[in-house]
Amino acid sequence: MRKKVPVIAVSRLRVERDALILGGIDWTVERGQHWVILGANGSGKTSLLSTLTGYMPLTAGGISVLGETYGRSDWRELRKRIGIVSSSVHQLMAGHENTLDTIISGRHAMIGMWGEINAAERVEAAKILRQVEAVAIRDRPWRVLSQGERQRVLIGRALMARPELLILDEPCAGLDPVAREHFLQFLERLALRRGAPT
Repeated sequence: MRKKVPVIAVSRLRVERDALILGGIDWTVERGQHWVILGANGSGKTSLLSTLTGYMPLTAGGISVLGETYGRSDWRELRKRIGIVSSSVHQLMAGHENTLDTIISGRHAMIGMWGEINAAERVEAAKILRQVEAVAIRDRPWRVLSQGERQRVLIGRALMARPELLILDEPCAGLDPVAREHFLQFLERLALRRGAPT
């Protein structure tokens, strides 16, 4: 029987810059699990996620993501299998681009849609619009979307690449309490769908 490979395996992770950011982190995420990382501002949550995706180098320890080991694999290729939704992406989006095109741009891992969009991409993006409960805003430009709508669109954009792993960095930032509750309910429904990414 083949051994199951964890989606994320972190052992004795240490990240230092001018000071210690993360120390002694051991963590395993199995396929199909859904985790939440909670902590105060400055506690290292974003640093941990940045290290997992290869944007921040580790100082010591080991990381394996989707069976690929940090330092032995091309993390640029690995990122194509990971959907990342982060506040840093919000600021890069073109204000005039509509929701459907924003979602389609996730297939090509580009900010700002250009070039021809084929019919199959439009069909798949329309399915994802339903999945992220954003059909009503299909033609709305990015600049007029609420914070909660933008988060759904960015999740749809990440799903367009068919990721095996979906990382949401501070997905409720900027949401009022009611919008936060609605968004968390949406995430729960998304996580329960068959074939949802870890």
